[in-house]
Amino acid sequence: MGTQTKPAQFGVVGMGVMGASLALNIADHGFRVAVWDRHPENITKVQQQNPKQALAGFPELEAFVAGLERPRRVLLMITAGAPVDQMMERLFPLLSPGDVIMDAGNSWYLDTRRREALCKEKGFHFLGIGVSGGEEGARNGPSIMPGGPKDAYALVQPVLEAIAARSEEGLCVTHVGPEGAGHFVKMVHNGIEYADMQLLAETYDVLRRGLGLETAQLGDLFSKWNEGIAESFLLETTIKVMRKRDPETGKPLLDLVLDKAGQKGTGKWTVQVALDLGVPVPSIASALDARNLSAHKDERVAASKKLHGPTVSLSSEEQKELAQWAHDALYAARVVTYAQGMRLIQAASDEYKWGVSLAEMARIWRGGCIIRAKLLTPLREAFQQQPTLPNLLVSEAFAPVLEKLAPSWRKFLGTATKAGIPVPVFSSSLAYMDSYRSPELPQNLTQAQRDAFGAHTYQRRDKPDAGFVHSDWLK
Repeated sequence: MGTQTKPAQFGVVGMGVMGASLALNIADHGFRVAVWDRHPENITKVQQQNPKQALAGFPELEAFVAGLERPRRVLLMITAGAPVDQMMERLFPLLSPGDVIMDAGNSWYLDTRRREALCKEKGFHFLGIGVSGGEEGARNGPSIMPGGPKDAYALVQPVLEAIAARSEEGLCVTHVGPEGAGHFVKMVHNGIEYADMQLLAETYDVLRRGLGLETAQLGDLFSKWNEGIAESFLLETTIKVMRKRDPETGKPLLDLVLDKAGQKGTGKWTVQVALDLGVPVPSIASALDARNLSAHKDERVAASKKLHGPTVSLSSEEQKELAQWAHDALYAARVVTYAQGMRLIQAASDEYKWGVSLAEMARIWRGGCIIRAKLLTPLREAFQQQPTLPNLLVSEAFAPVLEKLAPSWRKFLGTATKAGIPVPVFSSSLAYMDSYRSPELPQNLTQAQRDAFGAHTYQRRDKPDAGFVHSDWLK
């Protein structure tokens, strides 16, 4: 397969799409790279497709490790879960104290905490690294979210900084925090991504069904939006998707895609962790539910024959203003979604004492990653000005904007609801904002109910310092 005369400075295990792209990116920046895969033909394929890149491939793991300079730096880009543990067990006897193992897959953050503790016991360093940007990002510059010991990060920092994306706000990599902080932040990034994608899908659906716009017309409209405050990588990608033509039929390829969405688990993890930490993330949860509901295609088709929606005609004002209302609602709901994600990161950082900087997370998400968007710049500034900001919604950067856009948001929702078009993430996002801004919520009734049937006690608002009391409500 060919080896280098000098020891490699960096090793990559796993020559799938992401592993190969990262290895080539590292080699592009002048580092000597060794690669290994349990299927040697995968190494040969990458080398043949990239003959100008001097990737040193090894058919055997022992030779791969022996071909690395010390301290050895080994990055795993393999399937998350048990395969990571199995690979680590194979590496342990081959490594020396002070060597670094990096897991760059989408691993569960508690697994990352466990693995770091195990490596520390054995004298090795361990980093859990979130990588966002897909194949394109991995090859040309991803957003990188490393978590683990600072001294371990220092050993790989030159390589990660060399390959990371760059934005006008700097390199899209930073030491996120200790233990599982990097993988936790990447998980939340993906949760926000779920919601953002669903918001774009709902916008598309309302304008398509409400105004009768064709896919190409929507692509043109979204292209105009992408020149303003709504600019984002996901919107840019959506425009390209809308303009793609099917070579067989000549129709927009999007119109031929079956409406059943899948998921790989990070969105579900985000919602599960939010429940554990007591942080509401209804926008992300609604996006997850929307994907799950879409999977029941046959049931939905059958239900459509028995549950008939409204037959309505939009008013002249609705026809004229709906696109602008949709634009304003999209931006506002996006802000609310990012606010929920940031609040969840902060809660985990407080719980585990990670010291995560939300301003830094916004900065490294500005380039390379899937949720990069123009709104991350004022988001970063908000947390720079007030690191302990309890919620992005009340920041000086966003509170006035949300107040200005809320009327359009409500009109957009009203029109969609009247027409029977589902907008779960737009709806849950607005409900979150309305709940957060409400000094009074109806949970006094909820607590009274709990005390009535289960003696769960409650607090009196007129005697808040009196502690919890119980009343006999049913006599």
